[in-house]
Amino acid sequence: MGHKLKIAGWVSIGVVAGALTTVSLQTVARSAMSPLPLEEIQQLSAVFGLVKTDYVEPVDDKKLITDAIAGMVASLDPHSQYFDKKSFAEFREGTTGKFVGVGIEITQEDGLIKVVSPIEGSPAFRAGLKTNDLITKIDDTAVKGLSLNDAVKKMRGQPRTKVTLMILRKDEGRTFPVTIVREEIKTQSVKAKMMEPGYGWIRLSQFQERTVDDFVRKLEELYKEDPKLKGLVLDLRNDPGGLLDAAVAVSAAFLPTDVTVVSTNGQLAESKAIYKAAPEFYARRGSGDPLKRLPVALKTVPLVVLVNEGSASASEIVAGALQDYKRATIMGSQTFGKGSVQTVRPLGPDTGIKLTTARYYTPNGKAIQAKGIVPDIMLDETAEGDLFAALRVRESDLEKHLGNGQNAEQKDDAREQAREEARKRLEEESKKPLAERKLPEFGSDKDFQLSQAINQLKGQPVLASKTQSERKDEKKATP
Repeated sequence: MGHKLKIAGWVSIGVVAGALTTVSLQTVARSAMSPLPLEEIQQLSAVFGLVKTDYVEPVDDKKLITDAIAGMVASLDPHSQYFDKKSFAEFREGTTGKFVGVGIEITQEDGLIKVVSPIEGSPAFRAGLKTNDLITKIDDTAVKGLSLNDAVKKMRGQPRTKVTLMILRKDEGRTFPVTIVREEIKTQSVKAKMMEPGYGWIRLSQFQERTVDDFVRKLEELYKEDPKLKGLVLDLRNDPGGLLDAAVAVSAAFLPTDVTVVSTNGQLAESKAIYKAAPEFYARRGSGDPLKRLPVALKTVPLVVLVNEGSASASEIVAGALQDYKRATIMGSQTFGKGSVQTVRPLGPDTGIKLTTARYYTPNGKAIQAKGIVPDIMLDETAEGDLFAALRVRESDLEKHLGNGQNAEQKDDAREQAREEARKRLEEESKKPLAERKLPEFGSDKDFQLSQAINQLKGQPVLASKTQSERKDEKKATP
């Protein structure tokens, strides 16, 4: 393969949930360019001249041009982005799964930075940051008004340096500072254990360069502990994505050889591609097939895949492929809906742009963009219900999100009402003691969704959700 797609762009401090990317890194731009609109170019030149001569104070030429490029690219969709020298270097560094920072997955909410989740074992995790925490200040800089990328830059730094974050924790009704020492983050993306005799659990938190090797090693350990495995739960909840070759490999571990795992389609010939369950689509150069050590029984072991709104990009590719081939039962909540491909094109030796160039599709041709994977069985987070699902952000909530190109977007008139009701429930929930509000850790004996997945594997009754239903893509607002 001439190039490999990469999903979920790591940006300095962690994966930006809600801005996850499927990325194809390329070293040359297209040689052919469309004719330039001369009248509009003249207007751009005139505005540049007026700003230079009439603005209240001098403005740097380079800043004007780079800001114009950044604005042009950012206006397209949430995932297209201009990289200056620093952010380009950070992006390239981040795709390896290692970076220097505090270790949080973030998005934006009401102009503030929202913690999607702290990366397990990271400085932020050890400092006690929690999902849904809001960051209002980074050192002495107020976050309100900062772009997500600018906020990311301020949280980056050299190893062993400190950054102080002001945290607003709504459910506890308090604001407090947290000082975190930056360090290189090396995330452990695979966990596994036997839940009970015959039934195993394997969790992928990201798809990184070493994920496939760790995945194979953990599965070997499970089969060594119980060679007669009766069922397996593949846990992709809150997995924001990663490398496409890793997603293809994980899918191939359970699927017949050479079947299609995912395809992409866009305007460019290079954007039209099919990725199959074969070593040439996932094996690293010179390393051989990483799946050859897996037991043959893995191809037929009963399988449940757990997903939720935080499962995106590579996670959706795996879930979509296993669902289309009826290889697994997909359980949980409708996934994030990040189904577009971004191509990174250098503009010079140290700058570039990340541009949306294609959509990706499941083996049956279903577009995931702005819709996601709909589980075969919907599950609430707890036995008491899933009362706050309406508040969760998905791809279709993002401003200027790309449609899926297949179905007309539909406006859900009940959506805002459901959100308001969920906000009220959240206020009531915040009055309860903290111990009663905390969701159990994934993989624990109190993990309700995992217990239902085990029930499904055993053929026992499953407590399906009574409140969740398939969420349609919302119609974009027009002025």
